[in-house]
Amino acid sequence: MLGYGLRRLLGAVLVLWLAATLAFGAMQLTPGDPAQTLLAASGASAEEVARRRAQLGLDDPLPVQYARYLADLARGDLGVSWLHGRSVGRMILEQLPATAELALAATAFGTLLGVALGLLAALYRETWIDTLATGLAVLGLSTPVFWSGLLAILLFSLRLGWFPSAGSGDLRHLVLPAAILGFALSGSVARLVRAQVIEVLRMPFVMAALARGLPLRRILLLHVLRPAVGPAVTVVALQLGFLLSGAVVTESVFARQGLGRLAVQAILWRDLPVVRGVVLVGALAYLLTSLLADLLQAWLDPRLR
Repeated sequence: MLGYGLRRLLGAVLVLWLAATLAFGAMQLTPGDPAQTLLAASGASAEEVARRRAQLGLDDPLPVQYARYLADLARGDLGVSWLHGRSVGRMILEQLPATAELALAATAFGTLLGVALGLLAALYRETWIDTLATGLAVLGLSTPVFWSGLLAILLFSLRLGWFPSAGSGDLRHLVLPAAILGFALSGSVARLVRAQVIEVLRMPFVMAALARGLPLRRILLLHVLRPAVGPAVTVVALQLGFLLSGAVVTESVFARQGLGRLAVQAILWRDLPVVRGVVLVGALAYLLTSLLADLLQAWLDPRLR
């Protein structure tokens, strides 16, 4: 276990370094001058733009900028926003609760719906129920979130008036975006659960449980679902990591606060410290959720332990 923990720790450090390097390089390759973009609304002169570039350290050679950037990260300093003049870490912490709320709600909804669809499709294999459940799973996988989000707003907000169409607030503001994201997640979960349940139902221990006269509900809950949902845990964890890093499209469609909108605004204004900070938070979320998925799989399947 100690060796496994050290390998995971070294892998995490490597992933974070790669994420930081890719974020630094990608923003350097994007067209436009950050200083000119930040001062565009004020009609600044060329001298003022040049002075701003010097203040931001953009005139330094790229190796110097990269080394300074890594040194700040090693101290736990994500920098200061060039647009707002505030600590990037504080800005991310302010937006993180809204994104975490949406991510957890969408993951819970998508997991429950996906497991239910997959279980129904497996139990009623090659019937109309299987066709309907599989069709819903494929629909969730193939429908773009922005399109399903707009349709949900049109139906449930503008036509029926059941839920608010935008903003953050009480539970009613969370239902639509969480349901849209969860429906997209449920497709991949349903397909995996269906395949795994069909495979597990053919195992000898299931036949033995049926022969002993155990209730079908108990067999499904205790003997079938536990090994069947193991592979789906990885998919759910990766999706949760993506959502925690900022559901950009959903937060934009529903005008919600969160890391996604923060990243979009930072990209538009070339606010490089904020973009890099959000990328690092996303990489850290993936690492933590991946570790959680490994622990859950080991708990669900004793063979992995």
